Amino acid sequence: MSVLFSPSADAPLSEWQHYLETLHVSAIDLELERVFQVALNAKVTKPAPKVITVSGTNGKGSTCAIIEAILQAAGYKTGVYSSPHLIRYNERVRINGKELEDQEHTLAFSEIERHREGISLSFFEFGTLAALWLFIENKVDIAILEVGLGGRLDATNLVDPDVSVITSIAIDHVDWLGDDIEKIGHEKAGIFRHDKPAVCGQVKPPASLSAFADEIGARFHQVGYQFDYQREGDVWHWHCGAFDLKDLPIPALPLPNAATAIMAIGLSNLNVSDKNIVSALNSVKLPGRLEQISHCPYVLLDVAHNPQSSAYLAEQITQIKRKGFNVHAVVGMLKDKDISETLLQMKDVVDHWYPASIQAQRGAHWSQLTAVLPQGTQGYDSPISAYKAAEKRAFDPSKDMIIVFGSFLTVGEMTAYFSKVI
Repeated sequence: MSVLFSPSADAPLSEWQHYLETLHVSAIDLELERVFQVALNAKVTKPAPKVITVSGTNGKGSTCAIIEAILQAAGYKTGVYSSPHLIRYNERVRINGKELEDQEHTLAFSEIERHREGISLSFFEFGTLAALWLFIENKVDIAILEVGLGGRLDATNLVDPDVSVITSIAIDHVDWLGDDIEKIGHEKAGIFRHDKPAVCGQVKPPASLSAFADEIGARFHQVGYQFDYQREGDVWHWHCGAFDLKDLPIPALPLPNAATAIMAIGLSNLNVSDKNIVSALNSVKLPGRLEQISHCPYVLLDVAHNPQSSAYLAEQITQIKRKGFNVHAVVGMLKDKDISETLLQMKDVVDHWYPASIQAQRGAHWSQLTAVLPQGTQGYDSPISAYKAAEKRAFDPSKDMIIVFGSFLTVGEMTAYFSKVI
């Protein structure tokens, strides 16, 4: 039997990534015992003086980015851990908004490997522990953790948050979380803690959220009740009880996530001013979230990959789309997603479809997409070939726009392509 030797601390990051992919029998393993033991060995269970954990079906990355931007504007040193990445592993960890060098990641990996003591860890679990180690090494003031899957048994939940956030809940990851929305809510509420604030940014969420908060004594704050917001033209207003923020700028990221982020910060007992919030909202952005890549033609990238997120994307396109505009949609999806419902949400805003295969184990073939698209829709072997076909037809910037969506893999492939050609 061959023995797998770990890379050295100065080995290439790609070598470490390959090693991490071979350590565990399953890419996803929802339990905490193994990863918690290694966390104790490595002493990374308290990565920062203040921790905010963000879970939910959609909007996690955007909410983390908005929290990060506001806290940086207020002068705090932030650490963000998020997943998946679009192009480079380095995107998963940000210190004060900046990615780290490869060598910093490989050093973190070697430290976790030193404390692993033969315990099997999945790629995500290992990466989570390495991120926590990096936060400690960089002495961040606030760690912002994006939950990978679920909540209760996700590796990020080995850390006790000071504030817990649920952005939204919908049926997704059926193979792991099931198709019962109340059970999914219970799993995600597992990040709540006794006597700590818990924020929900979804109108009419599953009842299991508030029920779990009551059961453990978490302080639950629900949009539409304890806090709320309204858009009014080109500005919006946020309020919580007698406290109001008026005439806030519309951010480049979803407004519900901005409102939720402000509530989370308000409950964190950190020193943040109105000016810090306004400054952050004016500047915050996140790759792959309604990201405009080109003006000629008008090209948007969005990682919408389930019915809830594609419905929101359709709403945004409706606002952007000028009268007479033709929308060309390049889409590639994973086969374990709800392909039919995701594409159905976009049918009223898309004029021309370019379905593409994703060349990955979980990737759907283009024929799985054309099965629910208008008869005669042509399929393509890759997002890039689909985009090139769309670009040939969308030649008039006054009448055409291209949207690329459906998966992090699809958007990541196109982001890498655009970085070379633009």
